Amino acid sequence: MAALHLYPSAPPLSPLCLGGSTFGRENDQTAAFALMDGAIERGITLIDTAATYSAGASEQIVGAWLADRRPDPRQLSVATKIYPPYAPASIDLAVTASAARLGVATIDVLYLHKWDATAETPEALQALDRLLQSGRVRVLGMSNFTADQLAATLQLQTQLGLTPFRVLQNNHNLAVRDVDARLRGICSQYGIALVTYSPLGAGFLTGKHRHGVAPGSRFDVAPGHQAVYFNPTAERRLDHLAAISARTGLPMEHLALAWAVHQPGVASVLIGGRTAAHLDQAFAALNFNDPTLFSELESV
Repeated sequence: MAALHLYPSAPPLSPLCLGGSTFGRENDQTAAFALMDGAIERGITLIDTAATYSAGASEQIVGAWLADRRPDPRQLSVATKIYPPYAPASIDLAVTASAARLGVATIDVLYLHKWDATAETPEALQALDRLLQSGRVRVLGMSNFTADQLAATLQLQTQLGLTPFRVLQNNHNLAVRDVDARLRGICSQYGIALVTYSPLGAGFLTGKHRHGVAPGSRFDVAPGHQAVYFNPTAERRLDHLAAISARTGLPMEHLALAWAVHQPGVASVLIGGRTAAHLDQAFAALNFNDPTLFSELESV
């Protein structure tokens, strides 16, 4: 498969990219620096953060690391996300603030963090296009969009003659699956790189929460995540994963990660963690490919 470049001067997109949602929350600056150092050493070419992660602290930590390490821009891209509403003035303020926290003049990849009705307006899309034309942003992306929302937004961009979005980032794991055949088809039709996140369901798929939320975990420090996973469908899928793990002798986290990183049509999977061992775990999963077992895992 040919290397995928998100924009002309970008490095090839690595099959795993590093997420910074824990930076400034579970991970202090020292731990976050160690994770970013380890990611680059392993060949990861994209670091992902967002304005809402730890109220901007994640962007600040990534910015401090960029200033200290000065990575070659031909080997690393940085993505961030802005939150709705997407009125032109709000977009301008949010991008200015994110760029300042990151310490960059140009944001490599800018995502709309979630769908909002304001994303489907000419004013918002034209404001985003001006960011591209002025050089403040290199490529646009969307996150947490359904197939219908994705299609409507892309169609409006086409009608307006604007530069289209190039990346979609959605949650997709064995417990919660926000990527379906229609979404993949739209991404293929428009040449959109599909990136997925949370391959372990914020730790849900490790099984450590089967008897209650583990203290100090993501679900403990950010309880808003609980409703997404603590429901009958996700718990049934967790039980199925646990049964296959017990039968095969393969750890639950290894199976869940391997399934996520070998999904068809997915260009890269966003991984996170607290230590370098979590990176090692993800790379081990990248080297394990068993389509028959994956098919059984997703049968529930």
